[in-house]
Amino acid sequence: MGPPETDLRDEPLTPAGRLFLRPELDQVINCAIGVKRPFDVAAVRYEIAHSAMVTHPRFCSLLVRDRQGREHWRRTQVDVDRHLIVRDDPLDGDGEQAVNDYLADLAVSSPLCTDKPLWEVHLLRAHNCVVLRVHHALGDGVSLMALFLTCCRRADDPDRPPTVGLEGRRERRVGGRGSGLGAKLWAAVKVFWFSLVFVLEFIGRSLWVRDRRTVLRGGAGVELWPRKLATARFRLDDMKAVKKAIPNVTINDVLFGVISSGLSKYCDFRSPNALQEGLQITGVAMVNLRKQSGFQDMSNLMRQNSGSGWGNKFGMFLLPLYYNRGGANPLQCLKRAKAMLDLKKQSLEAQFSYRIGDFVMSCFGPKIASSLNYRILCNTTFTISNVVGPSEEILLTGSPVTFLRANSSSLPHAITMHMLSYAGRADMQILVAKDIIPEPQYLAACFEEALLEMKEAVTTAAAGAAKM
Repeated sequence: MGPPETDLRDEPLTPAGRLFLRPELDQVINCAIGVKRPFDVAAVRYEIAHSAMVTHPRFCSLLVRDRQGREHWRRTQVDVDRHLIVRDDPLDGDGEQAVNDYLADLAVSSPLCTDKPLWEVHLLRAHNCVVLRVHHALGDGVSLMALFLTCCRRADDPDRPPTVGLEGRRERRVGGRGSGLGAKLWAAVKVFWFSLVFVLEFIGRSLWVRDRRTVLRGGAGVELWPRKLATARFRLDDMKAVKKAIPNVTINDVLFGVISSGLSKYCDFRSPNALQEGLQITGVAMVNLRKQSGFQDMSNLMRQNSGSGWGNKFGMFLLPLYYNRGGANPLQCLKRAKAMLDLKKQSLEAQFSYRIGDFVMSCFGPKIASSLNYRILCNTTFTISNVVGPSEEILLTGSPVTFLRANSSSLPHAITMHMLSYAGRADMQILVAKDIIPEPQYLAACFEEALLEMKEAVTTAAAGAAKM
């Protein structure tokens, strides 16, 4: 029998959704949620069956292909038992590392079955952990976080839904501080110029420009290599202390400064004196393109004309960081990252990546679009994303949540990093190709140390200024 004919009620996938289904980029988001008390399987099954998840159009639809091979969503009845996978036996290993090893295996060898909607819930009862697996074609991190929060309540006030504390988005000020025509024209010229420069760099990366070979770089085929997963833990108060000490710095500036310093430390450990000072190490950073800076409720996310609708509403930009031998001054890494990000914010690089992806997918098809995206990943060194989670402690099936962490399927990068904040903490999952980076725990420690060094540096500088 051939592929099914398209039903008139079927809904076609978005270009981004089709891209994430390509074999080269088949992406599943794996979110680990720890709780304080053991799970009652019957209670979890009841919560899922009565949650917004099973009524959401994407979560109750099958992926089908018509005779031309185009993908569509087709509504179906959700059988919760087919999506709920219960493991009562302890995983190999101890505690957190056992869960990380489980997630690392899922990142390489466990695609989602297409004979049911593309999501699963794994209950690791011996570890008080639930793993929510959702195909990226269903939505991005912002969409999935909004859906997850509809299933939770605040621990301090269960009658209220969780809130998400987002750092206010710094809008591009076309006229700068001035409001005259000259200032606006100059700002528009800068937007045009920086957009042109960064877009040309982006196109170059999709064709032939690539990072030099280092102990960090992957390449074509690395997405199939075995993985390890480690967790870097940060206190948001430490990030905020650094942020407040330096004018106009954002949390993302601090994060990218930490990554720059941490990667330099790791390179010194693996290949001392082998790299040239200032060598560029390029990452791919994900950017939420929704118009509102705050989190949206489900009804707003589903409104197609809201500008913040459900789906994959993100672009990406190239993130050039630079090797500093001996770790250098961590604040210099931060200031360099901030200067680079300030230029990126004056460009339309992320918007361009989203629009050009739609254009290539629509005009040339998914094979060409996925090939260009794959080449960008092969020609760069790492991926980084940052999603903001709930500000206060939350309850899941009545039990306090101890941590929220996320990672995704493997990419041709040897390093992919996903940071997710929760209740004053931020955990960054570091997924690595273990044959290239065999010590991900040491890499995580490098990032943690970099943030503490930044905090110590700004504290020392503040104390010195106070004595003067």
